[in-house]
Amino acid sequence: MFSDERRDKILELLDKDGRVLAKELADLFELSIDSIRRDLSIMEEKGLLKRTHGGAIPAAKVRNAPLPPSLRYQGGAPHQHAISKMAASLIQEKDTVFIGSAGIHYGMLPFLPNVSFTVVTNSIRIADALKEKEAIDVYLIGGKVKNSGNITDTLANEFLRQFTIDLCFIAGGGISKNGVSTATPEVASFSRAAVEVSRRTICLAPHEKLGVDFFAKAGPITDIDLLITDEESSIEAVEGIESKGVKVVIAKINE
Repeated sequence: MFSDERRDKILELLDKDGRVLAKELADLFELSIDSIRRDLSIMEEKGLLKRTHGGAIPAAKVRNAPLPPSLRYQGGAPHQHAISKMAASLIQEKDTVFIGSAGIHYGMLPFLPNVSFTVVTNSIRIADALKEKEAIDVYLIGGKVKNSGNITDTLANEFLRQFTIDLCFIAGGGISKNGVSTATPEVASFSRAAVEVSRRTICLAPHEKLGVDFFAKAGPITDIDLLITDEESSIEAVEGIESKGVKVVIAKINE
């Protein structure tokens, strides 16, 4: 098989499975891992994919549409659960926390501590899931409700600025040394407001979003006090973020 044919096959596998592993590709094509890594590097330089620690994921467009609620909240992958679990463990009694509307935020709910605290959210789905928890006070941000059940407009922005938050859990379409970014300026502005009213900001950054820059910048990476990612994250992306003075921790699936 010629190299161009092999790389076309890698793109087919990416389209089908959403990711490829260098070791599995080496076995499939009966090549060394170093040869596969060279293929992946060349393909990344051409913008065809994005390399990760163990393989590659599809190249992200700067304005990828968000997943519909039926997919966004369907459960999440094990590495995303590991990040959600670690994030939830940081909540202490009497804290006031902002939990956003991303799927990885929704993934925090099963792991929330059994203590008294307050949640501020812009997600109708999250507010509804928590409304019967006696130990948790829930405040739902007001504004225009989108089809997703999330609220991120100008009214929501102003509403949020009335509060002071202890812990802010943010996410984004892309997280890199350049900052946290999203597909729309509206959501970026809302995320920025959440950070500005919070004493501590924690970013939930699964490997597929790390090292990626989206269309609208929510803020510089230095706004983040702690970034939680997973074991498959690019070492280069992690080191780039750490070089900006941001603490990065790795959530492990089996912990």
